[in-house]
Amino acid sequence: MTLKLDQVSKVVGSEIHLQDIDLTFEPGNLYVLFGLTLAGKTSLMRLMASLDRATSGRVIIDDRDITDVGVRERSVAMVYQQFINYPAFSVYDNIASPLRIKRLAKSDIDQKVKETASLLRIDHLLDRLPAELSGGQQQRVAIARALVKEADLLLLDEPLVNLDYKLREELRNELKSIFQRGSSIVVYATTEPAEALLLGGHTVVVDQGRVLQSGPTLEVFHHPASVRVTQVFSEPPMNLANGTVADGRFTLEDGIEGPLPGHLKTIENGGYRIGFRANHAALSRRSEDDVEIQAVADLAEVSGSETFVHLKHAGTDWVVQEEGVHTLRIGDPIKLYLNPDRLFLFGQDGALKASPPVADAMIDVA
Repeated sequence: MTLKLDQVSKVVGSEIHLQDIDLTFEPGNLYVLFGLTLAGKTSLMRLMASLDRATSGRVIIDDRDITDVGVRERSVAMVYQQFINYPAFSVYDNIASPLRIKRLAKSDIDQKVKETASLLRIDHLLDRLPAELSGGQQQRVAIARALVKEADLLLLDEPLVNLDYKLREELRNELKSIFQRGSSIVVYATTEPAEALLLGGHTVVVDQGRVLQSGPTLEVFHHPASVRVTQVFSEPPMNLANGTVADGRFTLEDGIEGPLPGHLKTIENGGYRIGFRANHAALSRRSEDDVEIQAVADLAEVSGSETFVHLKHAGTDWVVQEEGVHTLRIGDPIKLYLNPDRLFLFGQDGALKASPPVADAMIDVA
């Protein structure tokens, strides 16, 4: 089953929830629907599931217009943020419920329930009630109930957001493996860039009801189509500065300059937005090509074995990701070292003009 959204828009009152969405989803693939809170991810999923109707445009499955076909007539399963299970049903009966609606034979139901429960490592909990389970176990039950339907379209709306970090990491890895085994179209919504990168597949970046970019996840990350994509699909957001390119060199607005690296050699002279990721700069020189920049510490945020150093330079806020724990006081002078090989260039309209070769940027995904 191929699902296509053709110029789909959703307007509620005077508010535009979705605008001119053009997307195609192929079976057997994972699509990460990425965007900040209120970007339109849930609205898009509800429309795909036929829980809501489009104001304009068409929803097409295998060349058939199903825009007005109800949810009961579509092969779709959905998992929400909250643990939605039948409280009076055992785990077994929760998972079996969609199969009983299909009137499958009892032996077939038993086989499918036990296979799916085993896949999600809850086969030892089949006799328990949801209230007797942990949050992570309850969400596994909800996911199992969706998977057991073997629907053509599986929608997961930030299914791990209410779990603690350890549970999220564990379930995310398991789900990635499970998705790869099936033939369904899987659409997984998230607000976390790291989660999108770990899941892989294709990513659709949504912002204010519009699709900013769509493509293989690593391609979208390494070659963001616009400044706005770097602001939402990067944590922390990409550092940006105004600058110019002329005579084989780049110059930041405060006069700091450096030679153009290979991937920028053919860029036309002119004004640009120059960007670099937090882990593409350092507080110590790592290469003889590094450009030294004077800055001032604003905050040192320790996160495990790393420190995110927030700093100010020429009135602009930047963030640098450093290994180890670094203690800095607000106002401390800092020397920042930037490798030109890692620079992104965006035009005055915000569109990407050049990005570093992927081999030079692979550290981003680590």
